Amino acid sequence: MTLINEQSAAVRTLLSQLPKVDLHVHLDGSIKPETLRELANEQGNPLSVSSHEELLNHMQVSEHCESLTEYLSKFSYVLPYLQTGAALERAAFEVVEQAAMQRIHYIEVRFAPQLHRMEGLTLYEVIDHVIHGLQRGEQAFGMTARAIIICMRNHSYDLNKDVVLEAARFYKKGVVAVDLAGDEASFPAELFQQLFADVRQHGMPVTIHAGEAAGAENVRVAITSLGAVRIGHGVRMLEDPEVVSLVKERQIPLEMCPLSNLQTKAVPSWDAYPLRRYLEQGIAVTVNTDNMTVSDTTIQKEYELLMEHLGLSMTEVAHVIMNGVRAAFLTGSEKDSLIRRYEEELRALGLEV
Repeated sequence: MTLINEQSAAVRTLLSQLPKVDLHVHLDGSIKPETLRELANEQGNPLSVSSHEELLNHMQVSEHCESLTEYLSKFSYVLPYLQTGAALERAAFEVVEQAAMQRIHYIEVRFAPQLHRMEGLTLYEVIDHVIHGLQRGEQAFGMTARAIIICMRNHSYDLNKDVVLEAARFYKKGVVAVDLAGDEASFPAELFQQLFADVRQHGMPVTIHAGEAAGAENVRVAITSLGAVRIGHGVRMLEDPEVVSLVKERQIPLEMCPLSNLQTKAVPSWDAYPLRRYLEQGIAVTVNTDNMTVSDTTIQKEYELLMEHLGLSMTEVAHVIMNGVRAAFLTGSEKDSLIRRYEEELRALGLEV
């Protein structure tokens, strides 16, 4: 059985031609396996696995992933090799390269700087190297790449405050926003009100992982107390219709990552996946990859799965893409020109937006 139906070849071809956007993709979850092996050799710490299949078992979840805990275990295998400036710059460049192959014209790559300091890099150096990699990718592939800086839920206020201060130094110089990620169930959004008051004091936009591993209340707090203007995932909002209404009224875009949400068991099945219901309620849904390597996904694959399982039409796919472009953390003429570029390309492919 083909992914979409008997018309899948034509559909896939058109999908491959669409200009796309990815607003929610993690740097450390999108390292190419062959790159990890090369980094390990260069750093004098070769991988213990010999075959490509063994390596994938450490870096990717299978279709039988049991939990978020299993999903997150894949990051700990990769992280020790992302502790040098050269490794970070290469990783960032290659995320842009992978995106360009999918006709993504705009990408926001997120990472937690404190996780890349095991070998002595400063926060400034970590961010600087990632931005240099993204900028090299921009020049090589003719697209726009920006960084979102992550604060970790399990880190102290002081560690996260240091991240916010460094992010502010790079704001509008490659960095476009600050995020909160990590164990949402154990560290609810309400614990971070002071930290995100600091973020807003620096004038930086906020996106928060919420409504994924914990319920709709975390989405409410992320918006009303932390100042989130976008929400990462948000798949559990249906638990509280008032939260759905809040997101709709405030026009808060959702950064949805379908395959990842199913793999982590944030959603039990495609039948329960709320994307179409959100769309029908006028919520600004965007579709993203989350972790290209861990989830074994591409933005094309995400749209193919949505067409197969939720019946999205090509017009709806174009609508979701434009939601993503309009939700981008760009401003002014740069944002306007990006919107125009996407509208023109989609119309040239016969899709009204």
